[in-house]
Amino acid sequence: MSAVSVLEVKTPNELKLFVKFPMDLYKNNPYYVPSFIKDEIKVWDAKENPALDYSEAKQFLAWKDKKVVGRIAVIINHKEEKELGIRKVRFGWIDFIDDREVSKALIDMAISYAKEHQIDTIEGPMGFTNLDKAGMLTFGFEKIATMIGIYNHAYYPQHIEDLGLVKEKEWVEFEMNFPKVLPPKVEKFSKLIAEKYNLRVLNFKSKEEILPYVKPMFKLLDETYKHLSTYTPISEEQIKTYKEKFFPLIAKNYVICVVDEHNELVSFAVTMPSYSKALQKAKGKLFPFGWWHFLQAEKKNDRANFYLIGIHPEYQRRGVTAIIFKEIFVRFNSMGIDFAETNPELEENKSVQVLWQDYNPVNHKRRRTYSLKF
Repeated sequence: MSAVSVLEVKTPNELKLFVKFPMDLYKNNPYYVPSFIKDEIKVWDAKENPALDYSEAKQFLAWKDKKVVGRIAVIINHKEEKELGIRKVRFGWIDFIDDREVSKALIDMAISYAKEHQIDTIEGPMGFTNLDKAGMLTFGFEKIATMIGIYNHAYYPQHIEDLGLVKEKEWVEFEMNFPKVLPPKVEKFSKLIAEKYNLRVLNFKSKEEILPYVKPMFKLLDETYKHLSTYTPISEEQIKTYKEKFFPLIAKNYVICVVDEHNELVSFAVTMPSYSKALQKAKGKLFPFGWWHFLQAEKKNDRANFYLIGIHPEYQRRGVTAIIFKEIFVRFNSMGIDFAETNPELEENKSVQVLWQDYNPVNHKRRRTYSLKF
């Protein structure tokens, strides 16, 4: 049996192997959802990814018997170190076959990279920033992944824990069977709050009308989550990148914005039709036929995903969410949405989880990052 070699990705062809490895690993898995190949390649291009302005990163492939059997990326986010005083090597994009030698070789490479930079901690899986995919799936392996959620085999966390890494952060995700009748207290409370604080929901007639609110949404996102210990503000360059990447996928009826009497944004929710099955059918490519699957997913879908929710701190305890949920209820019912799924939420972030309490949420997925100090 040959040994495992972990080699740095240095050529465009090797980068393609790095990006496409999980697509091969999960080829016959009904729950894995691939990303767009072009988008994944852009992640490692400094001209396309503003996070590389303040981060350094490397990608590695694990080889055995002349075949790719695993991958890992290592990242040092200098902005995180400067603003939060956190010095660690982030590892992500980690995938491997069910072979202990392979998983050990990949983690050993992350440790070696950290030691080269006089860093004594690694943590992952995570990306460059708070808005990147993070957290290894530990529960919910038989649930289809979302567009922004990492999927992995059930053997992954066991391998990682056996290598001595321990739980660092945990995220929970919820699934809801959306009601056909709005709870009376939500109906009554939403009207009361709207009148009391002079708030109103914007009615967008086209996607273009949403554009002026994109930047305020990200700024409000900063205000909403800045109290979390690991949160770093979103830069102007990142806003531009995320807008270019995700705005084409947004449908106008899935975006809810609440403004005050001065037309200032006080709360918003970005939801999307579930694109999971469309991504599976597209197989990592938008063209020539991937776009068709996305168009169909937007037109006819019984499932939606919550992606971003922002509430200004001054309104977080004033019941503004009732307005958002009434509006979501009306829109989802008109579009035939029966199921909704949340994005990953930090386990301790109870202020967000309480938003779903009236809709009988089921915790159907859990994920975590693992860390190791040495």
